[in-house]
Amino acid sequence: MHRLVASSFGLGLIPRRLWGSDSGAGTLGAAMAVAIGIFLLSADAEWWVTLISASVAVGASLWSARPFSDEGDPGWICMDETAGTLIAMIGLGGIPWIAAVVVARVADIFKVLPGVTHADRIHGPVGITFDDVIAGLYGLAVGWALTGLGV
Repeated sequence: MHRLVASSFGLGLIPRRLWGSDSGAGTLGAAMAVAIGIFLLSADAEWWVTLISASVAVGASLWSARPFSDEGDPGWICMDETAGTLIAMIGLGGIPWIAAVVVARVADIFKVLPGVTHADRIHGPVGITFDDVIAGLYGLAVGWALTGLGV
């Protein structure tokens, strides 16, 4: 069960099956969040529904990554990307929503923004999860800044 949840219900296991490496697993985890986000937007869900979804994903990431955290941050674990991307979407729509998702994903991939690199170095499930949470918060900040500017 831990492996199923940690891999965002199997999405993180697809790249290894297709091309023999975990490269791209995180993007598939983020894609799961995008699908959830599109569903929530189309359902006109309140902002707090996305907040609850993101909170559940963070909890699921922390819980499911624990048995595998001795391996560092295995590439196939992508519930952390699902969680971080959901965080980036809270209360947003339109162009700011898209920008937030892109910023969160770029911040996670390149790990150059303050806090992301530091969190990535933490051992255990907290380190696996919180670099993506911080990347998601950067995306959320950009999305809200754009919203504030009227974009």
